[in-house]
Amino acid sequence: MMIPELPAYLTKLGGREYVGLIIALFTLTAGVSRPFSGKITDTVGRVPVMAFGSIVCFVCGFLYPYLLTVWGFLTLRLIHGFSTGTKPTATAAYVADVVPANRRGEAMGTLGLFTAMGMSLGPAIGSWLADDYSMNVMFWTSSAFALLSIGILLRMPETLVNRQPFRFSLLRLKKDEIFDKQAVPPFTVQLLQAFSSGVVLTVIATVSMSLGIANKGLFFSVYTVASLAVRLLFSKASDRYGRVPVLLVSSTALAISMVLLTITDPADPNAYLWFWSAAIVYGMSWGMNSPTIQAWTADLSDEATRGRAMATMYIALEAGIGLGAVASGWLLNHFAGEAGIDASFILSGVLAIVAVLYLSWKWRQRQPPETHRMNDADEMALVDGEP
Repeated sequence: MMIPELPAYLTKLGGREYVGLIIALFTLTAGVSRPFSGKITDTVGRVPVMAFGSIVCFVCGFLYPYLLTVWGFLTLRLIHGFSTGTKPTATAAYVADVVPANRRGEAMGTLGLFTAMGMSLGPAIGSWLADDYSMNVMFWTSSAFALLSIGILLRMPETLVNRQPFRFSLLRLKKDEIFDKQAVPPFTVQLLQAFSSGVVLTVIATVSMSLGIANKGLFFSVYTVASLAVRLLFSKASDRYGRVPVLLVSSTALAISMVLLTITDPADPNAYLWFWSAAIVYGMSWGMNSPTIQAWTADLSDEATRGRAMATMYIALEAGIGLGAVASGWLLNHFAGEAGIDASFILSGVLAIVAVLYLSWKWRQRQPPETHRMNDADEMALVDGEP
């Protein structure tokens, strides 16, 4: 809801040179908190970790209007990152718990469907509230939505069987609890693809304004609607054809979207065509990527350490977004005119192509083939003929 408006908001506070940190600081704490959230998810439970993430989101949204200095704002962005560092990790583990292994791609697609609905409505609503009312109204509305999510979580049953009470000693991580080696393939692909998200989140508002598009959140709405459509129509694709083939298609689409954004020039009469086409193709790529990479991570993980595997995959997401935001912010400040924006999109496209090459190599290997790693319950369900 608030992301499209934050660059202009920080600029008004006098922090234009720190625009790249809006996303980078958020993803820094999100990435740092992932190993901890993974361990707590696997020991204390899925629901408490989800609730913690929603509470952080609620508190931070409420406090933005009261921190009116650049450093106060950036500090709050740093704290706000704990919401993303905890909630998605536990949510993905929760979904993997409650669905059979041979339908994980479909289930993650359904989860992503609702995520996409929120992401498609949020930016447009946020820009409308900021333009017609005020930034403070936008911040408080965001906080109110987080409060509603807490109410839903209070009614959700816990899925972790062998739970432990929380104790601070659980926050001491051993070396093998920080990173799940089984999740290296999805970690690599996620890192390469997520760079583009950091770039888009940082730069796209500027591109929208250069084209005369008043609502800076419309690009996000269009790409998430496209993402939503892909999830509706192709949610079972990775269950049917495999995770790697679907990720190959999504990485290729991502590269194409970056090319379209690179050739978007305000002086070009076809600029709107390239811009909105890029939004659609970008949304299609993430509509395929997100549920597939989550299902792939669940496939490769052990049930007892599923939270850690999900956390590892999300570390790549946060690192990629953070690096993309910092890099694009630096390029904007060091290159005049459109050069910094074009360089950001070109770099994102190159990394997407690297992802295609890596996935092609994984596809050629196929030793062992990328089949689902099922637990005993899943295997018994298949033997008994249940879905």
